[in-house]
Amino acid sequence: MSHDVLNPTPEYLAFWRERHVCTLTTPRPDGTPHVVPVGVTYDPEAGLARVISNKHSKKVRNVLAAQDAQGGGARVAVCQMEGRRWATLEGSAVVRTDEASVADAVARYAERYGRTPSPNPDRVVVEITLDRAMGRA
Repeated sequence: MSHDVLNPTPEYLAFWRERHVCTLTTPRPDGTPHVVPVGVTYDPEAGLARVISNKHSKKVRNVLAAQDAQGGGARVAVCQMEGRRWATLEGSAVVRTDEASVADAVARYAERYGRTPSPNPDRVVVEITLDRAMGRA
């Protein structure tokens, strides 16, 4: 079932506010998918999803490589499921390193997951500009 990225149904948005482990799928340089567990926050007002990560992680390297190769963002997807409920967000990802973006993403993560991550000077944000939402929540 398709959803409006900027105006999700209340049920879909509520599902994205519950605490769930999610997956992030990024393209490897050879085009194959790299799927890893992550925490994701969804900001429909801005049309963004955010994943905090270490700048040395494979997922970040994949996004950076795709950004360089395509001259824009990397095509990625985040997904979560619980029983018969599932939700996927897709879009174009870039890596943000500026202090304000990282702090904002950490605060959003803390709100959704109920804990503030330990300080990490190598933390970055994979910021996804969303253009597709699917799911059954």
